[in-house]
Amino acid sequence: MSMFRRRGDRYVATFAIDEVRVLRKVASEVVGLLTDGFDHTDPVVCRLFPEAYPDDAAGTAEFRRYTEGDLKTAKIDQAGAILAALPDDGSGEVRLDAEAAEAWLRALNDARLAMGVRLEIKDGTDLGAELDDAVSADPSSSRVFQLSVYAYLGYLQESLLNALIE
Repeated sequence: MSMFRRRGDRYVATFAIDEVRVLRKVASEVVGLLTDGFDHTDPVVCRLFPEAYPDDAAGTAEFRRYTEGDLKTAKIDQAGAILAALPDDGSGEVRLDAEAAEAWLRALNDARLAMGVRLEIKDGTDLGAELDDAVSADPSSSRVFQLSVYAYLGYLQESLLNALIE
């Protein structure tokens, strides 16, 4: 598995072809969710764009009217930063400056939030136990793959964060 390391003023990781494919798919799905599939009734959209004033629908609507477009654009751009930095085809090295690294962190966070909602991951969920249960139930299930991707994104996010604070 790839891990980010600091090299001078860059944050560098070498990705295997499968990692590139997974990251491309995840980032593309976030972009799709925020463009074609944008729906305020979708629990993932609700998690990525929480109500500013839960007890005030009018206040929340007003806040959204002024902020949602910029926030959505920023989230799309951040996912785009992942797509732009990945090798075009195959495996390869990714080199991020500080700004791109911050965009990656935010995009990885958004992807994990989205996956967490779909996988019904809650605060305090033991991811290892969830994965063990899923493997016991059906090792070839999509849940096993999705939980593995969720864990991988967390690992990647942590490695990038650690490289940034080195």
